[in-house]
Amino acid sequence: MLLVFALFLLFSACHPTRYVPQDASLLDKNHVSVNREGINRGTLEPFIKQKPNKRIFGMRFHLGLYNLSNVKKEGWPHSWLRKIGEEPVIYDPYLTGKSVEQIRSYVASKGYFDARVTDTVRTEKQKSEVFYNVALKSPYRIRSLHYEFADSLIGSWFYFDSLNCLIVRGKRYDVDVLQAEQQRFEKFIKDRGFYGFSREHIYFRVDSTIGNRQVDIYYGIRQFARVDENNRVTTLPHSLYRIRNVYIYPDFVPRDALERGEAYIRSLDTTEYGGYYFISDGKKPDIRYDLLIQSLYLNPGSMFSLTNTEQTQSHLLGLKTYRLVNIFYTEVPGGGYRREEELRIDCNIQLTLLSQQSYRVELEGTHSDGLGGALNLVYQNKNLFRGAELFNLKLKGAYETLRQDTVMHSIEYGAETSLRFPKFILPFLKTEGFIKKYNPTTTLLAAYNYQKMPFYTRKMANATIGYNWNSNPYTTHIVNPLQLNIVMLDTIDPAFREKIESSSYLAYSYRDVTILGSGYSLVFSNQTIKKSRDFWFFRFNAETSGNLLEFISTLAGQEKKDGSYNVFGRPFAQYIRADLDLRYNLIINDVSSVVYRGFIGAAIPYGNSQAIPFEKQYFGGGANGIRAWQVRTLGPGSHVPDRSSFLNQTADIKLETNIEYRFKLFWILESAFFVDAGNIWSYRDNSIEGAQFHFRNVMKDMAVGTGIGLRFNLDFVLIRADAGMKLRDPSLPAGSKWISNWKDYSDKTEGGKIFTFVLGIGYPF
Repeated sequence: MLLVFALFLLFSACHPTRYVPQDASLLDKNHVSVNREGINRGTLEPFIKQKPNKRIFGMRFHLGLYNLSNVKKEGWPHSWLRKIGEEPVIYDPYLTGKSVEQIRSYVASKGYFDARVTDTVRTEKQKSEVFYNVALKSPYRIRSLHYEFADSLIGSWFYFDSLNCLIVRGKRYDVDVLQAEQQRFEKFIKDRGFYGFSREHIYFRVDSTIGNRQVDIYYGIRQFARVDENNRVTTLPHSLYRIRNVYIYPDFVPRDALERGEAYIRSLDTTEYGGYYFISDGKKPDIRYDLLIQSLYLNPGSMFSLTNTEQTQSHLLGLKTYRLVNIFYTEVPGGGYRREEELRIDCNIQLTLLSQQSYRVELEGTHSDGLGGALNLVYQNKNLFRGAELFNLKLKGAYETLRQDTVMHSIEYGAETSLRFPKFILPFLKTEGFIKKYNPTTTLLAAYNYQKMPFYTRKMANATIGYNWNSNPYTTHIVNPLQLNIVMLDTIDPAFREKIESSSYLAYSYRDVTILGSGYSLVFSNQTIKKSRDFWFFRFNAETSGNLLEFISTLAGQEKKDGSYNVFGRPFAQYIRADLDLRYNLIINDVSSVVYRGFIGAAIPYGNSQAIPFEKQYFGGGANGIRAWQVRTLGPGSHVPDRSSFLNQTADIKLETNIEYRFKLFWILESAFFVDAGNIWSYRDNSIEGAQFHFRNVMKDMAVGTGIGLRFNLDFVLIRADAGMKLRDPSLPAGSKWISNWKDYSDKTEGGKIFTFVLGIGYPF
């Protein structure tokens, strides 16, 4: 597959002008140069009107698809190739001239009024390169700021808030700053009750004739304009608006409203509750009115506020029960327009429910050291007790073949249920204010899982109570004050038991254990709907276990058994664990991007534990890790695994870094090239040679792999198939760990495979 793709890219590079007319040229590249700091070249590229054909690894892949077709034929595959491909971009001097005008206008908006923008075109072998040269002089700066406020009340509010004005004397003139100030002051005024005010009432006049490369800015506020009964336009001071009534439509149906119009509204009943008017079909409400009122920042009798309107909409959508939340205002007839008189408006909130219950069947394919699949039956109720409680029930069954010396099998089944409340459930603590500010939730989770692995069978049960809230639009906090896990090994193969008992670390990892602790997670992502914008993702997790149980055991004077305190007949785990996942998505163009990822994590046992429980240890390899290794077959450190037995390698410390170049091919098909590096290590000496972490050996123990992947983007799900190839294996004998000879590698590792194929759902990170 890699060879075919490389040959196609080579073909794309060799025949780019196949369908370029003889008297024309292909637009090959655009170049932008700026003679001084102040303007970033990247900010000028969007103003270039004509862009070359899209490239992947510098090759015109989509143009190559188009050129594979015969433009004189309409049948398959020619029409299909032209559809998924991209026709050649023919150089157009008119668009180059328009680009020069756009760049000149943009740099002028940044204070470079007399910048010189020119273009140069170089054409060779029917390919044209366009060079845009931007010559900047010193920018114009703001000398003084003058005010022209036709409305004295608005002016008084401006002076009250003048410290927050974004226009600063001495700074470079910048149209974007003026527009940002328009937006800022509009919201500030609207939050003070001026419903009819908008940014169109704000204007700026700029005087650039004063010399010395300076400008004076005149900041103006217009009065409110209205059409009177004689159809004449008159100007008046801006009026304050107070909310008279709030009308809530808790089960609004947009389709009925469009088809029946006013008849639909007249068919609804009105109920007054808590000072609000609920307008519905008269049936029992799907959502309790108390919950809806708790989510509102808009109160009858309060002044109009844009921020309160936006927060109300956000909070109602945050209930995850409504598909549509539409908030609008209507003026109450009969109001005057005198300065001393407040006007009245009614607030209307239309809420359109999501489907309250859903069922779905999920099929998963797995491929670790064999093939397998999983079947999940999922039931969801978005409003279990009429309080926007989200209830989930998942039944799971999985089967997988594991290939070692012989074919083995693993079976897994279990159930998981969760219930999420749109509030904090905390005893003796009122959280109404916190709810309005941070939109918190409480989640109760319980699960049971049974696993029959080739060398052991075990049962796991867990229960968690967690709290979630958003401190800002980009940051989420998750606190789990109670996490209870109980692990029970029912049976264990005698040969496997002998193996793990050869190391105290493994012996302590594979045993019955109770895990009672708490955890915290911080998640940050500044990804927006605008997919063309680079973004960061950051996740920090920390958890601890066993401290409370140790305190109780010590206080009760309990005696240790085999060096550990026991609870419910089994030892409890005591450890601290923390990890950090950092990603940066660099958008190159609309068909390609580069994703950088770094991961570091460590778990340290202490007190009642000699080792981290197996369920809490880190592992390497697999579809979301270093893809040249199968899951749980990498490491720890430079340890040489015994390939004749079941591989299930885990440890306490993990370092990993990944770089992935993603690009769209055609139709639903995407692809990626990647390089992965990292490993896992044990924290303590565990009698496993080469497994313990040492700073001096980190680079020596690094595993490196590369590969290519295909992704099938079906919109609702992305199916991923990645083929990884080992480049550096830390488990190789002394000497170079880099792999230069595939046959030699197989001999040294007793049949170890250099290529690995993994399947996954969604992007790896």
